[in-house]
Amino acid sequence: MAFMFLRESIQAYQERDPAARSAAVVFFCYPGLHAVLWHRIAQRFWRAGATGPARFIAHIGRFLTGIEIHPGARLGRRLVIDHGMGLVIGETAEVGDDVTLYHQVTLGGTSLSHGKRHPTIGNNVIIGAGAKILGAITVGDGARIGANALVIKPVPAGVTMVAAPANPLDRQRRDPCFDAYGTPCSEMSVDPLLRDIESLRAELAELEGRVGQLSRVRESRTAAD
Repeated sequence: MAFMFLRESIQAYQERDPAARSAAVVFFCYPGLHAVLWHRIAQRFWRAGATGPARFIAHIGRFLTGIEIHPGARLGRRLVIDHGMGLVIGETAEVGDDVTLYHQVTLGGTSLSHGKRHPTIGNNVIIGAGAKILGAITVGDGARIGANALVIKPVPAGVTMVAAPANPLDRQRRDPCFDAYGTPCSEMSVDPLLRDIESLRAELAELEGRVGQLSRVRESRTAAD
């Protein structure tokens, strides 16, 4: 089983990276493959209940590769981590088969709860460099996440997501609190676009009321004449 995993992983790198000219180059020189190998070792300890040694092994893998994968994360088959430096995969993240992740990708959580708080990535998904996918959301099979995109809502299968415009959020909180990754995902965060739309709706309703009132006044005057 281990040999099959290694063989198909190396083949996946050769298919998706034109710089991977031989299996030997992939095996000895690709930190993404090394990170997954360290993760598989750490995950064995994690599932056995030895969480301390698991975290230490994961720490060694992070030190050697620059890729941080929590031992509790679940990774599918033929995962390709291209370059990989600065990539982070959280504890409850799940990654499907035939997924490609580039450097500085973050599969993070925005909750402090101990339950499911990291993304679930479907099969055949490509996530570009610097993309951040945050929260217990699902990215459907065959989706594409562009470089530097910020994704905090579910992505349907086959959809391509790009860009990450930064917009100010109105914050109304009585007590200060901590937002993981600086991304509040709660009802206390007011989308400024929705706020403007609601304001326009209120103005439109007011104008309709005035027009209706003027129409009634005009009709009453016409009837009097």
